[in-house]
Amino acid sequence: MHVMNICRAIAVFFLLLSGVSMNSVAQQQDARPVILTIGESTTAGWGVPRDKSYPAQLQQLLDQGGYAYRVVNHGRSGSSTQMAMSNLHRGLTLQPAVVLIALGGNDRSQRMGSEMTEANLRKMVSIFVLAGAKVYLADRTLTLDNFQDPGTSLFRRVAEEEGANLMPSIRTGLAGNPDLLLGDMSHPNSEGYSIVANRIFKLLESDGAIVR
Repeated sequence: MHVMNICRAIAVFFLLLSGVSMNSVAQQQDARPVILTIGESTTAGWGVPRDKSYPAQLQQLLDQGGYAYRVVNHGRSGSSTQMAMSNLHRGLTLQPAVVLIALGGNDRSQRMGSEMTEANLRKMVSIFVLAGAKVYLADRTLTLDNFQDPGTSLFRRVAEEEGANLMPSIRTGLAGNPDLLLGDMSHPNSEGYSIVANRIFKLLESDGAIVR
């Protein structure tokens, strides 16, 4: 094993060890495998009721489809990749089966360079992969229209080189549509999040990432 992978594996071990007692309690309360969503405002569900965020609607689709999984929302409005890294231990203690990561949009506004964004995403993805999760990374430039020929982006590089699965941007199919967006024409409304949740549900189902 490469020295860097050994260091990452050790980091995962100690992060998981630090949350053993908390995780044991959680497992006693709900033994379903966890689908962890990590992201910014579009994951947190900014501007809509809590039960209308895409993670909440994804949970409803899983329940309706007979999939016994628990969706945990670690989205945070305004989050950068650096902020998400500082909160990584909370996600690791859940020992998630699937991790959905949609980050990067706030890094530029917080004056973080693309090199830092890429480094943070690499650490995040590789740690969850080493912990045994199936990881999906949203590409902010990738949409359904160019999925077959997405070109090169830092998200694609990270996914390919760190063992994640690349998925389209959370906002795919929503941009510019006032019927699916809030008044700011940036964040999805409840109907917009429903489209996101259905798209991700179908992706997880077709990939075999979720099983009954």
